[in-house]
Amino acid sequence: MASPRWLDDDEQATWRALIATIGLVEESLDKQLQRDSEMPHAYYMILAMLSEADGRALRMSELASINNYSQSRLSHAVARLEERGWVRRDPCPTDKRGNIAVLTDAGLAALVESAPGHVEEVRRRIFDPLTSAEAHQLGVLCRKILAGEAGARPTV
Repeated sequence: MASPRWLDDDEQATWRALIATIGLVEESLDKQLQRDSEMPHAYYMILAMLSEADGRALRMSELASINNYSQSRLSHAVARLEERGWVRRDPCPTDKRGNIAVLTDAGLAALVESAPGHVEEVRRRIFDPLTSAEAHQLGVLCRKILAGEAGARPTV
C-alpha cells in the first residue's frame, strides 16, 4: 500500500479555512432563511432548482443529484414541502417506478418572497469581502474542484 500523501502546512491551513468557510456560510444561510422565511436552506435549494427546471419539474433522482442529497433525505424534504403545498409529486410517465417533483404556484411564490433576503445573505457572506477578480477566481476554482468529481454533479 502506498504512503498517504500528507498535506503540507499551507495545504492544511487552506483545507481548514475551506471547511470553516463552508460551515459558516451554510449556518448563516440556514439561519437567515429560517428567521425570514421559516424554511431551512435545504428546502430553499430544492425550490430554487425546481424553479430553474423546464416545466418547474425534475425527476426525484435528478433533484437529489443536483442537491447532493441521498434519495431518503430528498424524499423526506419533499414530503415536508408537499405538506406546505409548495411541491407535489407526480408519477413519471416514462418510468412507473420514478416520481417527478413539481414546484407549485404556492412554492414559486414562497421562493420569490424569500429570494431577496437569501441573495443579500449570499452577497454579504461570499461576494462583498472579495474583489470582482477574486470572485471570478473563486468561481473558476470551485468549478475546477467540481469537475474533478467525475460526473458526481451536474455542470454549475
